[in-house]
Amino acid sequence: MDNDERKDQLINDINALRKQRKAVILAHYYQPRDIQDIADFVGDSLQLAQQAARTDADVIVFCGVHFMAESAAILSPEKTVLLPEPSAGCPMADMVEANRLKEAKTKLPGAKVVCYVNSSAEVKAVSDICCTSSNAEKIVQSLGKEEILFVPDGNLGGYIAAKTNRKINLWPGFCPTHHRLAREDILKAREEHQGAKVLVHPECREEVWREADYVGSTAGIIKYAENSTDTEFIIGTECGILHELTKRCPGKQFYMASAHMICPNMKKISLQKVKDTLSNMAPVVTVSKEIREKAVCALERMLAVQ
Repeated sequence: MDNDERKDQLINDINALRKQRKAVILAHYYQPRDIQDIADFVGDSLQLAQQAARTDADVIVFCGVHFMAESAAILSPEKTVLLPEPSAGCPMADMVEANRLKEAKTKLPGAKVVCYVNSSAEVKAVSDICCTSSNAEKIVQSLGKEEILFVPDGNLGGYIAAKTNRKINLWPGFCPTHHRLAREDILKAREEHQGAKVLVHPECREEVWREADYVGSTAGIIKYAENSTDTEFIIGTECGILHELTKRCPGKQFYMASAHMICPNMKKISLQKVKDTLSNMAPVVTVSKEIREKAVCALERMLAVQ
């Protein structure tokens, strides 16, 4: 059996198991192409968790990283949440722990903790309100003149501080993939692709987003490219986005700002692992009732902001 035949067999097996288990398969935009192609829904992490909660599926197979599967478990406690690769973590999420955050809160009495969804359930549980990269500005503005501690992404927090023109206490965390992109990379890409618009994620450093034509979430970047009359774009986020961009924007050209925009954790899941997790109904991601009830409050406060 050659590679194409093996792949077709795996897909057939996954489809049979998906039906048997009454499962929905979710894939983040940064997942490998094969995984995006078999998914029922492809999107950003919170958007996927919300989508799963709206389905009548009994099982959620989350093709992403651990905190994303936790978010699905928080929003869908009655469903079984599977993560095909248990070692798929997020270095940025690991840069803040609940106990350390509690200690920081004692030094900033009265400060509201704004927690980026790229964080563990335990951290969400000791936060006041969550945010995504697309709504972080709105969430911060909703807090008026309250003092803010923004966790864990200092780059995103710094971007929102500049956008809202206010002082924000920033946790010293970052996404290694986005953080490694430098201003020099953008300038070099502009020189190689003159006239192309630069679209970057706000998890990038200030020196990068200051050079961009558009700064936005993964979904925001896709929407911008889709609606733009321009036809060439330099992309400053994880390379997995190119699959969706090329599908949504036929005839347009996309160039990565750097060849190093690869998240190794997002590339750990394969078709074989999706089949195995559906066959074995493991590994299961769970969140304790105590943590879930506290974490869901922070998510619900975010969702209530219009």
